[in-house]
Amino acid sequence: MSEYQVPSSMAEQSILGAILITDRCLPEIQRELRPEDFRLEVNRMLYEAVLALERAGGKLDPVTILDQAQRMGAKVSSQYLMQLMEITPTAANVGEYVKIVKKNRLREALGEHADRVRAGVDDLEDPDVILASAQQRLNDLAAQGSAGKLVSPSDGILAYYRQRETIEAGDAKGYVCTGYMALDELLGGGMLNSGLYLLAARPGMGKTTLALNIADRVAQADPVLFVSLEMDTEQLSAKRISRETGIPSQKLLMQALTQEEEDRVAFASRKLAGLAFWSNAAPTATVDDIGALARSIGGLRLIVVDYFGKILPPPAARRYGRVEYTTEISGDLKNLARALRIPILVLCQLNRELEKREEKRPQLSDLRDTGALEQDADGVIFLYREDYYAARESVDPNVPSVLDVDLAKNRHGGVGSCKLAFSLATSKIAGMSYRRKTKEEIPEQFRIGG
Repeated sequence: MSEYQVPSSMAEQSILGAILITDRCLPEIQRELRPEDFRLEVNRMLYEAVLALERAGGKLDPVTILDQAQRMGAKVSSQYLMQLMEITPTAANVGEYVKIVKKNRLREALGEHADRVRAGVDDLEDPDVILASAQQRLNDLAAQGSAGKLVSPSDGILAYYRQRETIEAGDAKGYVCTGYMALDELLGGGMLNSGLYLLAARPGMGKTTLALNIADRVAQADPVLFVSLEMDTEQLSAKRISRETGIPSQKLLMQALTQEEEDRVAFASRKLAGLAFWSNAAPTATVDDIGALARSIGGLRLIVVDYFGKILPPPAARRYGRVEYTTEISGDLKNLARALRIPILVLCQLNRELEKREEKRPQLSDLRDTGALEQDADGVIFLYREDYYAARESVDPNVPSVLDVDLAKNRHGGVGSCKLAFSLATSKIAGMSYRRKTKEEIPEQFRIGG
């Protein structure tokens, strides 16, 4: 056993002993430690019991903590709790005990990480993949190390002004425009850096098409990562070429083309190849995989994920139910956006229950699997088309239909709706004319240049 592991187990026990002696030290511990920071399972489960009681507003003492831990499945006795209190020198030094546990857990995690890097090298894995994964893991560990640190009032204000200075100097942008003026005005300018945005609708409503249109508009100036977990690369390319040429994507994929159409395809292909549009090759991905891809692209400004339900949970979470692991995925996506300081646009399927309603326009309650999606998202955008529910023979795919875009949640501003023109056959979505706001109503960022 290495030298630092002995005080680590003693520190864990002393932290729990301090809580048993007085619950006044719990806020300081909560800021710094998570249950997984405890190496011994019995200690981890006791801490989880303490947190569960605290969340429920219960009283914390040896009796209530023991009862809660046993109800949660912990094999722990009252004698062990008495032992914890006896070996704790003083609850006043709980901050020092916490530091010991955190440092030792970080050392262990770094050692495990070094082993994984060495294993990748020995197995002759792609060095770029090893570097991307290593950087991501180091960033995660650094974030864990700072999880309990407080930001003072003055530091918080200074961080805001540093961001404003970079924006005013033209060195950075605080948001990413979608390229659709009506939608950008609803969002207050665009999708904010570090923001998680959901684009949600029923299958076939136009989510992928709109996401591709937004991605290509952003990619004209800045790199974009489009993670498709539903369509192959050739299908995505066909939708993009269809938009540029006016040739239906179905024909591009499955039918012969005329010489004139071949020429149009070649011209569009050269144009699209010049955009900074990156995509994934593998058909599956975890949030960690998405982060590794993103970190390998210099100057990345936007990530699009199609779609949420296809993201694989981390291995440790796969033993849980769908609600639990989708909640974890949702939180991980938000954390990734914050770590990379760019917006992430995630496509989502809506619950089938809305089909049973007379009014089929989406609501926030229609988001599938978990309420964490709505909670974590900075913005929720719903799509709806009247002709989606019309008889198929009454809809001409060559005639653009009206796509209602509803910003149902906006953490940083108001909500509202706008309309876009959707050409189903050619995967093209265009803006529609709408009443321009008066100067007094226009957000400041749109007044530049008069």
